[in-house]
Amino acid sequence: MSTLVQRWGQSMMDNYGTPPLALVAGSGAVVVDDAGREYVDLLGGIAVNALGHAHPAVVAAVSKQVATLGHVSNLYVAEPPVALAELLLALAGRPGRVFFANSGAEANEAAFKLSRRTGRSHVVAAVGGFHGRTMGALALTGQPAKTDPFRPLPGEVTHVDYGDVAALEAAVTDATAMVILEPIQGENGVVVPPAGYLTAARRITTRHGALLVLDEVQTGVGRTGHWFTHQAEGVEPDVVTLAKGLGGGLPIGACLAFGPAADLLGPGSHGTTFGGNPVSCAAALAVVSTIAQEGLLDHVKRVGERLRRGVEALGHPLIAGVRGAGLLLGVVLTAPVAAVATEALREAGFLVNPVQPGVLRLAPPLILTAEQADAFLAALPAALDAASPAAAGTAPSGTSVGADLGGKAPLQGPKSSRISTGTPTPTTATATGTSA
Repeated sequence: MSTLVQRWGQSMMDNYGTPPLALVAGSGAVVVDDAGREYVDLLGGIAVNALGHAHPAVVAAVSKQVATLGHVSNLYVAEPPVALAELLLALAGRPGRVFFANSGAEANEAAFKLSRRTGRSHVVAAVGGFHGRTMGALALTGQPAKTDPFRPLPGEVTHVDYGDVAALEAAVTDATAMVILEPIQGENGVVVPPAGYLTAARRITTRHGALLVLDEVQTGVGRTGHWFTHQAEGVEPDVVTLAKGLGGGLPIGACLAFGPAADLLGPGSHGTTFGGNPVSCAAALAVVSTIAQEGLLDHVKRVGERLRRGVEALGHPLIAGVRGAGLLLGVVLTAPVAAVATEALREAGFLVNPVQPGVLRLAPPLILTAEQADAFLAALPAALDAASPAAAGTAPSGTSVGADLGGKAPLQGPKSSRISTGTPTPTTATATGTSA
């Protein structure tokens, strides 16, 4: 009889390749494979499982809701989406309106369409940025390996170097509809911009009457120790997009708009059948409530700092440093051996992500314990030792789907107690997309 991995390879489209591991169960920050082996999950479904696996609050909320009212479409009103919209706006601390979708890509598609309602069509995004793989979101994405096979792409999008205020100043004009940025670039290797970058983006967009859209799909809902990462800098964007951790494992995305931007999408201008599904919204309400009730924002900061300091204290020759914030961290390596190190860590019982050839991404559940963090720190040196021979030879053949841009990612720039900053490996010259 075929194994689960073999069955995947025989039945699924090959856009992901065939994963090396089949998981069958999980509890908290621990998952179990089809052979009964346990792993500490330091990826969390790519920053999705905010409360880990099978959290009682999510299980109870979903079970109750699906047994009460499962799906009504947006032709009717249900309590969970209304309550969730109200809660998200309260966390943002500003009046506005919410559109619910099913994923981060769809939330960014909504923001893209919303920007067209300004009467303008030019968009500025960042080199290395990732906003999704649907065609509109892909046009915003600044990673040529992902975008080039699918050109021509929608829109009139100019990509500028991330973190470069002067480049942003030069690109934004009175014809610009929106600037879309990630507060931390996740898929590009957990890259943090210089302090004040988002503030400068707000100043530039305000001056030209353009919308500032912050893609918090990966960084939002407590991931960095704040409800929304931009709140740490006191910036007030016009639009924020969310997904991933919001549903705690169930599919949901959200596009939050504030001020005049909140009224740009009128009846019939946008929609989705499953957006605002009561079951997914019930899960999201449970996630947000649990984060608040259990003080997980402070916990994220403490455990994230424990991991960052612990990795840096190892003094391993393959470690260049750590960048990121809270529990979104990138362990930056001195050689492109992240894939080999990931395999060694998996053998040791830890799941991480080689998001770039020279960067290991950590995005564990927000409930990760200090003991689990310490166990990873204890296992990391041996895994890096196992990867060291590869550094002297050829680059590893196995890389993640997200590791498209290649190259070593050196750690540069200042650090603070909140965020370790770094600059991305140059991946491409500034590129301007053309309209389809």
